[in-house]
Formats: sequence, C-alpha cells, structure tokens
Amino acid sequence: MQLIIGMAIGFVAWFLVRYLVSGLYTVNQNERAIKTIFGRAERLGNATTLDDPISESLDEQEKDRYKYPQVRVIMPGGPYFKFPWERIYKIKVATETLNMAYDPGTPAANQGGTVLEAVTKDQLNTGLSGQIRYRISDRNLYAYIFGVKKPIAHVMGYFVSVLRERIANFEAQKKAIVPTEAQEGFASIASVEGISINDLRKNLRDINEHMDKECRCSAARYGIVLDASLITGIDPPQEVESALAAINTAYNQVSSDISLAHAAADQKIVQSRRAVEIETLKSQAEVEPLQKLAFQLLALKQSGAGVLASYVRTVKLELFSQAGRIIKEVRS
Repeated sequence: MQLIIGMAIGFVAWFLVRYLVSGLYTVNQNERAIKTIFGRAERLGNATTLDDPISESLDEQEKDRYKYPQVRVIMPGGPYFKFPWERIYKIKVATETLNMAYDPGTPAANQGGTVLEAVTKDQLNTGLSGQIRYRISDRNLYAYIFGVKKPIAHVMGYFVSVLRERIANFEAQKKAIVPTEAQEGFASIASVEGISINDLRKNLRDINEHMDKECRCSAARYGIVLDASLITGIDPPQEVESALAAINTAYNQVSSDISLAHAAADQKIVQSRRAVEIETLKSQAEVEPLQKLAFQLLALKQSGAGVLASYVRTVKLELFSQAGRIIKEVRS
C-alpha cells in the first residue's frame, strides 16, 4: 500500500515538474518568440506578409514566391505558460555585424571571410572589404524560422550577387577636364577617368546606397533586415597596384598642370577685361567735355545769328590775353 502511495506521489511530482514547472518561460528584451501548436505556428487569421509594407519592394513574381503567413509574436516579458504539445521558438532581434566576405557555408572561403573578390567591367579582379549590419525582422519571423533552412546564408548569397553585378557594370559619370574644343588633344588623359577601379573608389558612397536600396527586399524574402552596408576598401591585385599608382600619379600631375594653365588663362582674361574697361572710361572722360561744348555751341547758334560769332571773338580775346606771343598768318 505504501509503495502504491509512493509511486502515486512520485508520478504527481514528476508530472508537475515535467509539464507545469517546465512549461513556464520568459522572453528577454532582445528576443522575440513564436509558438507552435502541434508543429503549426500560431497565426493571425489569414493575414500574410503581402499585407505588410515590407513586401512593397517585391515584384509580382516574387510576391507569389515569398508569401508567408503572419504569426503572433510573443513580446519580451513573462513568465508565460505553454502546454506540452506546444513549442516556443526564441529569436534574438539585436543588430549584428558581419564581414561582407563571410560565407556561412564555407567559413574558410574568401580568404577566411575577409576579402570578397569581384570582377570589374574592364576585367580587373578586385578585392572588396567591408561590413554589413543586419537584424532579424520581427514582422516576418515565419520566413526566418520556417521559410528557408539557413536564412543568413541566403541573405549573404543575395548580397554578394547584387554587389558583384554592380561592380561588374558600374560606370561613373564622365566629366570633361578640358574645354570641348581642346578635348582631342587630351583624349589619352581624359581616358584615365574610365579606369574602373578609380571610378569605384571615388563612388563608394553611391555603391553603398545602391546596395541598401537593392537589399530592402531581404526582410520580405528571408526575414532579415539589412540595416546598412559599408564597403570600406576596393583594392586591385598586387601585380597591377604599382602600375595603377603610376598612372594615377601621372594623371594627377597632368590634371594639376591643366588646372594651373586654366587659372593663369582666366587671370589674364580678367586683367584684359579690366584694362579695356579702364581705357573705355578714360575715353568717355575725354569725350564728355567735348560733347557738352558742342551742345553749348549749338544752343548759342540757335539763340541768334551773331551770338556764336560774338562768343568765338570773346574766347579768342581771352586766349590772346593769356598768350605771351601771337603768330598770325598774313595773307597777301
């Protein structure tokens, strides 16, 4: 009898520990959780990710492919309780940083996950270095947990493919360094702008912005949000580094000489314009009294027949009074 009572008490204690105490759980501040009942995630009616703004970046074909149900997300707090036939999946949603050359499937690839290789439009093999920041989207936990087997591997593969496509087709906007009429003489110099590695290095910000824009759909695809990508280095192979440095040095020197020549020419043009303005003002100053005198003489002539002759005679007398010697032509 005592054995039976002891077995009953032991069974009750085991049941309480196994199904009641162990059924309690909590969710930390940097975590989100979802619950499955008999293996099926607890859903929010018939709502899908297509009803959420995160799917706006998908095209029509992708919307049919990446259509996931919306599930009830358990927020931080607790303790919560679950029944034995229920299972809790906890996911950390804190932002994390990865080297963009990291390969989750083969960690030793890309020089140990440090340098990502890509080919430029002029067939130059370059090494890219940088980081990406990502976090798990609590608005699409179904895709992260059940949609794909290794979400981070899919996201990294998508990121690398978009980046390599951008590097292979990138062309910077051409800017002329000399006036149009002189471009033929400097065609070889201007062509240096077309070296892809130079264009890529000068436009890192545009490339990063392009990557952020193209990867906005990752939340709807894989349940991972790429917060930002930061490409910090684009380096050519060692065998062409010295040649490229020499080309850049020569280009910078020629560009400097051209800029100095333009500055000197602009300065001379400005000086010439000022000289013309000064001489013009001098001429106007000399002509102005003559014009006023002509207007006065015209007014005197219009005043009467003998007024102008009297004025001329008065002026002559004034001049004679100031002259020390007068030479007068005498006609025979």
